[in-house]
Amino acid sequence: MPWTTIEVEKQDNFVITDDSEIGRMISYKDALYEALDQSLARDPRVFIMGEGVDDPGGVFGTTKGLHEKYGRNRVFDTPIAENSLTGIAAGAAMAGLRPIFVHSRMDFLLLSLDQLVNHAAKWSYMTGGKVKVPLVVRTVSARGWGSGAQHSQCLHGMLMNAPGLKIAVPATPYDAKGLLISSIIDNNPVLFVEHRWLYKTVGNVPDTLYSIPFGKGAVRRKGKDITIVAVSYMLVEALKAAEKLQAKNISAEVIDLRTIKPIDEDIIFESLAKTGRLIVTDTGWKTGGAAAEITALVAEKAVHLLKKPVVRVCCPDIPTPTGDLQEKAFYPDSESICDKAVELMK
Repeated sequence: MPWTTIEVEKQDNFVITDDSEIGRMISYKDALYEALDQSLARDPRVFIMGEGVDDPGGVFGTTKGLHEKYGRNRVFDTPIAENSLTGIAAGAAMAGLRPIFVHSRMDFLLLSLDQLVNHAAKWSYMTGGKVKVPLVVRTVSARGWGSGAQHSQCLHGMLMNAPGLKIAVPATPYDAKGLLISSIIDNNPVLFVEHRWLYKTVGNVPDTLYSIPFGKGAVRRKGKDITIVAVSYMLVEALKAAEKLQAKNISAEVIDLRTIKPIDEDIIFESLAKTGRLIVTDTGWKTGGAAAEITALVAEKAVHLLKKPVVRVCCPDIPTPTGDLQEKAFYPDSESICDKAVELMK
């Protein structure tokens, strides 16, 4: 399918769409809102908790007004006590409810690791599958307006190391709605990672309930010379890079993994069989992150398909800077991907 990005209005506004199927167009944040609204209406066991979910802004607009529509017993604000509240959410899930716990910044998820990793992710295993933990932890990651070292981290790579935890990283409005619905109906704990810069992206989103399977990636742009595997927001930069590379007579295939636990290995290997060259680009750090795991999978199972070593385009291994100029140098973008692609083609 010929997927494209079109810049509109501001730098951080994009249209991500399949040209062959133009339908109803809404934003990423509105797609999340719709998934929550329809899930609350469909299942009385679903509830939303978290700091600011009932604020006038409603977590970037994703929960705006839902407390008025469904009542404060199903959509409610919480104190700043992340570990305790994650335990409450996990306990509610074990008791048969379907909680959605919202962390407005991923950095504060670190305070919840005991309940999330030691309890929610392990109870089904420790009880031989008798106890289900249908918990969704929504968390907002990454950069924005000088958020700095403690308020802009992408920690999804770290949490890939926790058995029993699924991780979704939707990059399009369509996937944001479909994967959030899949997360809510799943009987396992799911970490649902939303990149801050994706909220204003626009794409095709059906108005009906639909789900997207975990571990099933998508080819967003076909190509024959080089494969670019993108995680989360880096899909936007990868598609922009592919357009720039086309002008240099380099045909790039862009893959959106959608989920990083599980990972769709087959879609990567099938693309590599054509191109023989691989760039993995992620919003997190280079060492020990999602890109490192994907690279290890290729080295372990598909090294025979490679014509050149795998290249990772990620954030450098330093804390996130605060200044505007430093931020621009710190975060990888389409030019970073293009430069590496040109080197790989030499």
